Amino acid sequence: MKQISDILNKFNPVEDKYISREFQAFGIYLSEELNDYKHKSLYIKLAKTVHRSILEKALSFCKDAKTTTLNKGALFMWKMKQLKDELKLHEKKK
Repeated sequence: MKQISDILNKFNPVEDKYISREFQAFGIYLSEELNDYKHKSLYIKLAKTVHRSILEKALSFCKDAKTTTLNKGALFMWKMKQLKDELKLHEKKK
């Protein structure tokens, strides 16, 4: 997985004029890793609103999954929801 510093080092303000924040770069990275360019705005919003550890765990799960489906975006969303529910349940028990 790429480090955030690597992404920011590759950032060219002339060519990438629409990416001005780190969460936007991470959202684009998610869409590239999941081969879901059509929904890149969704991933940018998730990168802004959802905790980074949840997104990284869900992405790791999708990368490691041995599935025949081409829709890794759906698998990512399912795992992200599952992780968020586990976190809520854990916080509720405290």
